[in-house]
Amino acid sequence: MNLKVIAFDADDTLFVNEPYFQETEEKFCALMSDYLSHQGLSQELFKTEIANLDLYGYGIKGYILSMIEAAMRISNNTISLEVIEKIIVLGKELLQKPIELLDGVEDTLKALHGKYKLVVATKGDLKDQQRKLHDSGLGPYFHHIEVMADKQELNYQKLLKRLEIAPNEFFMIGNSLKSDVLPVLAIGGHAVHIPFHTTWEHEKISHKVEHPNFRTLEQISDVLPLLLKGRQ
Repeated sequence: MNLKVIAFDADDTLFVNEPYFQETEEKFCALMSDYLSHQGLSQELFKTEIANLDLYGYGIKGYILSMIEAAMRISNNTISLEVIEKIIVLGKELLQKPIELLDGVEDTLKALHGKYKLVVATKGDLKDQQRKLHDSGLGPYFHHIEVMADKQELNYQKLLKRLEIAPNEFFMIGNSLKSDVLPVLAIGGHAVHIPFHTTWEHEKISHKVEHPNFRTLEQISDVLPLLLKGRQ
């Protein structure tokens, strides 16, 4: 591999994210328990989130709006202002969650820093992702931080153009096969999947990935033998 750039997803690759959303969803379902079952409420909220992605994009602010919209629809517009206020509070709490680095992240970045250009390639709300990276203390390791509207082939191609590299010089590390792996492989890059114990339903795929430029590893530090060979 003639690699120049190592890219990292942020949420659930560098630090914890999805469990906080699941915790918030549990609280939302408890607030709305008079209207539907827990499963029914989760399905309605998920359906609303997906319908709103083109408008709001990924991130907590869009999630807050989707919770309010779902609550209004589920209640046939009878939901009280008090409950809407509580939903807004849930969203604000989500925006202020502490940063919990995943095991091995900082040691891995330290080992790679100075040997490659390291970048963050993530999606979500710009301000929130900037806050999390700042609070994580990881910012100084990265040459570039890219908060993408989505993670499709075109988005990665635009990133590579900005970085002035060829696809085969790009190596992506992330927890989502759908967002971090498949589009990168499709444009000729390299990708490693580091599974996280929980994954948002929208990020799941139903088929096995087989590709010469692809590997699945148990933890982030497992990339070091691959990337440091000959670079010590």
